[in-house]
Amino acid sequence: MNRQDVEKTITEHMRPIFGFALKRCKTIHDAEDLSQEIMIRAFRALIVKDDVADMGKFIWTVAYNTLSNYYRDAAKSMVGVSIDEVAELIADPNSEPDTDDNTEAIHRLKTEIAYLSKLQRRIVIAYYFENRKQADIARELGIPIGTVKWHLFEAKKELKRGMDTMRKASELKFNPIKFHSYGISGSVGKKSLDEFFRSALAQNICYCVRNTEKTINEIADDLGVSPVYVETEVEFLEEYGFLRAQKDKYIINFIISELTAKLLTMQNDMYKRAAGLFANDLYDELISSGILDDPNILCEQTDRPISLTESPKADMNFILWSLIPYIAALSGEKLMDKKISFEEAATLRPDGAHNICHASVVSDDIVLPEDYVYMKNWCGPMWNDDGKHILWQIDSEWSEQREKNAGLQYSDEARRVLSLYEREKEDLLSKDEYAWLAERGYIKTNGDYGGNFKSSWQIVVLAGREIRDKLLAVGERIKAKYRTEFDTLKAPYAEAVLESVPAHLRKVQQYELQFVFHSDGWFLLHCITALLKNGKLQQPTLEQRKALTTLIADV
Repeated sequence: MNRQDVEKTITEHMRPIFGFALKRCKTIHDAEDLSQEIMIRAFRALIVKDDVADMGKFIWTVAYNTLSNYYRDAAKSMVGVSIDEVAELIADPNSEPDTDDNTEAIHRLKTEIAYLSKLQRRIVIAYYFENRKQADIARELGIPIGTVKWHLFEAKKELKRGMDTMRKASELKFNPIKFHSYGISGSVGKKSLDEFFRSALAQNICYCVRNTEKTINEIADDLGVSPVYVETEVEFLEEYGFLRAQKDKYIINFIISELTAKLLTMQNDMYKRAAGLFANDLYDELISSGILDDPNILCEQTDRPISLTESPKADMNFILWSLIPYIAALSGEKLMDKKISFEEAATLRPDGAHNICHASVVSDDIVLPEDYVYMKNWCGPMWNDDGKHILWQIDSEWSEQREKNAGLQYSDEARRVLSLYEREKEDLLSKDEYAWLAERGYIKTNGDYGGNFKSSWQIVVLAGREIRDKLLAVGERIKAKYRTEFDTLKAPYAEAVLESVPAHLRKVQQYELQFVFHSDGWFLLHCITALLKNGKLQQPTLEQRKALTTLIADV
């Protein structure tokens, strides 16, 4: 890469990298060293690379790899005197060190220190490794000197007990899991899920306590790692509501689905049959009823530059790409069983997020039917409103990758789009605003901005509640028609899913199951797939992909 571009990228990430290091290091000095090491490594790697697709992702990968090295180096140098002397001092601080101590015993002792509580670990290291006086330790920690003495006594007992214990790691030590996917239902906060599930350690901690509550030491034993590292991750995950503390034990506080071939096949068959019934009837009624000719369904999308004199309506196929999933998601709310509210099921997190998190784990050797429908590049349905209008959107394998280039979260972008849409009905927007909308596929422009100029919204707009309600009524009639079939299809699947989650998360899972065959990504995906397979819905053109499956409607 160009040196100037690399330096600019590194400079832009300096503050976030230092914040990342500061949160994970014991001292500011260590954080400065770690952040400097991250930036040096990222600089050296980028200067020789020309194929970095996602600069931010690359730099954070370097950061986490460098952090892992920092942890390993810190573990090797955590004591200030020779380990032989430490081993002897632990046994009796007044005795002379024996340089012939058994190396294996010393290694075990060093390992067992990590299994002490955080307070005991600090006291033991300060007293034995740093040769600090008990009075100084008590003053620094703000506790009585008698408490320091008691913890030293208890620590020696714990260390001896640990030395006599044969610790057994679970299969996770040798065969760690990796989340196949993860996502949320609800609003995002200032942190993305990638920050919480950034490492294999974080993911395996969560998986380890998915069904049974465990202490930090039990988690460490299962994973075959030091409790020191587990402790840090557990505190972070618990602070943001992904783990739940029960005294000194922790258990998962979000849904991890272990997806078996049997469950996935059951899910696929259920959605395939339901979508086949609903989507075909919906398509046929929309085409035959003439409702698509309603002037309140607006969309001027064409595959050519827009005309200054004409406003041709988009072709029916393109409009249906937005209307089919929109109606499938939002119609029939009266038919839903809404026993559990979002507030009962969702978690309010310290970064402002209010959501339900879910992750999935899939075995590498799983075998699925040839007609299994995979969810590729799917996100949504996503929606946000300003009190007047709603912006509704799905990202999928058929739409252009719509990364938020300006760094905006979806809710921020949605509010800006809706604000510009409202203003544009009354007057021209600025050049920069039109350029921003055009870049994201919402609008096309043509002509001289200061002279003969025209703009055209490239997404479907439902201009008024009346047309919105008419469209949703079509979907509701069809869902009512097949309600018995839908309930029959859903029952065994819901039972199997509920059996797979721990008791304290069943209410969360029941809430999610309420949306099956409604605003449910899998149902919408199968509706689209069913219509593509039977030829009713046609593939979008390359030009149409940017604005696909996006609409604005009155609320």
